[in-house]
Amino acid sequence: MSMKEVSLQSTVAGISAEGKLHTLSVWFILALRLMMGLAFLQAGLGKLLGEPFSAASYLASAPAGNGSPLAGLFIAMSETAWFMAFVDVAVPWGQVFIGLGLLVGFLTRLAAFWGAFMMVLFYFGNWNIAHGYVNGDFAYMLVFLSVAAFGAGRILGLDAYVEEYRVGGRPLVERYPWARYVLG
Repeated sequence: MSMKEVSLQSTVAGISAEGKLHTLSVWFILALRLMMGLAFLQAGLGKLLGEPFSAASYLASAPAGNGSPLAGLFIAMSETAWFMAFVDVAVPWGQVFIGLGLLVGFLTRLAAFWGAFMMVLFYFGNWNIAHGYVNGDFAYMLVFLSVAAFGAGRILGLDAYVEEYRVGGRPLVERYPWARYVLG
């Protein structure tokens, strides 16, 4: 087995960073993808198969009770009937589809984006900075973003095959470059 290192380099807002990853890193990236996939699949199935899910009472009381800076927004959400009808379906099914997407490595970046979005909402909804601003919700958001950034769906995932699927004689991602933003 080869133990070579892979170099990474990026510049964002004029600041450059570079480093080397060991090839064994691929297994940890895969583990992060699978861990988050399983966690979200279990959370979604728990909501779908358990008592009927409703986020209304949580949104109306928890963020205000814990001092969230977005408490007013969460209360407004809970008082908007059409929005609550959407949330009560979108949260459990979103968790299931995010979980499945990550587990099989299909539409991985899209799934990771929505997972990170949910975690930002959970972060502000579960607001608790007694031990600092970094908590489990914040850490999970960063894991989702890492899964997307590393293109974790290409590691033993369906995205590796979908990206190479030939359309008009060319790989899908060459023919449709926007697909790189949802696959990988």
